[in-house]
Amino acid sequence: MAKTKPGGGTVHELPPDLQAALNASKPALATWEDITPLARNEWICWVTSPKKPETRVKRIDWGIESLSAGKRRPCCWPGCKHRDKS
Repeated sequence: MAKTKPGGGTVHELPPDLQAALNASKPALATWEDITPLARNEWICWVTSPKKPETRVKRIDWGIESLSAGKRRPCCWPGCKHRDKS
């Protein structure tokens, strides 16, 4: 069965490592497809913003757990700094 590409964000494209993790988790993918592109953008920016690769891996793992539990936004994060605020 071919995997489909989950939707991206408003500014950021869905990175391959996050896409693979979403495709591997039906509950996380269901939440991902139910949230808005703006919420997806925040998840993508939150996952891709750390400087260390191991932090990115931890964020993907935590994000998949959280999305699987129905969490719609990353916790305690001010939001994507790349999005036009106007």
